[in-house]
Amino acid sequence: MRAETFNKWQAVLAVRRALSLGPVLLALSVSSALAQGEATRLQGQFTQGGVIFGHSVPGARVVLNGREVRVSPAGRFVFGFGRDAPETAQLEISLPDGTLDRRALRVERRVYKTQHIDGLPPKMVTPPKKVLARIRKENKTIAAARAVDRPEPFFESGFIWPAAGSISGVFGSQRILNGKPRRPHYGLDIAAPAGTPVHAPADGAVAITQRDMYYTGGTVVLDHGHGLTSVYSHLKDVSVKQGQILRQGDILGTIGATGRATGAHLDWRINWFKERLDPAFFVPPMPQ
Repeated sequence: MRAETFNKWQAVLAVRRALSLGPVLLALSVSSALAQGEATRLQGQFTQGGVIFGHSVPGARVVLNGREVRVSPAGRFVFGFGRDAPETAQLEISLPDGTLDRRALRVERRVYKTQHIDGLPPKMVTPPKKVLARIRKENKTIAAARAVDRPEPFFESGFIWPAAGSISGVFGSQRILNGKPRRPHYGLDIAAPAGTPVHAPADGAVAITQRDMYYTGGTVVLDHGHGLTSVYSHLKDVSVKQGQILRQGDILGTIGATGRATGAHLDWRINWFKERLDPAFFVPPMPQ
């Protein structure tokens, strides 16, 4: 897709989002949203892999399952449910006037697809022992970036697709590589020609830039604030630097087939700290 066409397409999505669902969220779970007029409102997908955006009064304190959730000065916050989250979550909101709102949130269970990939070189299924130390080191680097609780609510920009292409892999699917079960796929794969630009889907700070990680090859991690991070893997080119602030739509690299990849595609992942979230819940369906 040419850059001009991509920009027009993303602009249309932004207008649709603003007209229908507000500045942050693209899918509203009506049954779980708090009634109009209450001090705190929740919007999102109350399901495994779902993301919840909240808005309360300034000075509110939010605790999820015993863990305090960062709240911006304007009362904005975000949290999410992992791929295998339990069926209930406990949310407690303390308001400055002393009001205490306790809620038991129901988290819908999902059924995930199973994907078989055969014919891979053995080293792509079971890495050689000589690279295990490298893999552990790279995993620690990614985990450290995901543990950061950055105060800026960059996520308030909303989200758009980082690239246009065919969806070749979905969140939560169980991959069977050469007949051997492997850990679930925690991202969303977008297949497109090598060199296709990858755009920042939301405002964020560049937390990591790596050009040759063992599994993910060219890799960029963006920090959207409040523990919400996104990862872009298998990049052919990386065009940003660590610490750089990106705005929605800025180019961060290009699609490639680096690392452990069988073809050119973007592996896009989103986390809330350690919780794996489904990127599909952040954006509308991919246009034809």
